[in-house]
Amino acid sequence: MPHITIISSSVRTGRNSHRVALYFKKYLEEINQATAEILDLNAYNFPLFEERLRLQKSPAANVLEFAGKIKSADGVIIVTPEYNGGYPASLKNVVDLLYDEWNKKPIAISTVSDGVFGGTQVITSLQFSLWKIKAWTVPAMFPVPKVSDSFDENGVPKDKAATDKRAAGFIGELLWCIEAKKRMA
Repeated sequence: MPHITIISSSVRTGRNSHRVALYFKKYLEEINQATAEILDLNAYNFPLFEERLRLQKSPAANVLEFAGKIKSADGVIIVTPEYNGGYPASLKNVVDLLYDEWNKKPIAISTVSDGVFGGTQVITSLQFSLWKIKAWTVPAMFPVPKVSDSFDENGVPKDKAATDKRAAGFIGELLWCIEAKKRMA
């Protein structure tokens, strides 16, 4: 069974995108097609990195743990809010920290906002950064508009049937890419 790592990228007080990360973990457990864990950048509380991991002389244990979890994951879901048309510095910090760990890694992107566009303006800049480090971004996306109205604090969607239907296509695409990569290895 593939293992999917979910990155909850917001570190803001009162963040809402974490609700979607919680949802995906529960959804993956329910459909029983992959194992899942959340890497919460708020919990890691990383400093601003001055150098890529491979060039650090004495990386911290939590940095090595994070890198190992990304490396060993079969696929990654990034849940990111949109901040002024971009993604949070906390996410850029860990994207730039790693390199080999992202290589050909299937990554699905879920964008979140309190507005009506669901964070879709962040897709292009995040995809470009991931492409530059040779990650494999999955074509399916999962934008979440008005996140506070769509999910409660525990990641329970207000309209579970409709949300699960959208998630099935999104996760299905990620699982397809994971299987395709496995066959090409």
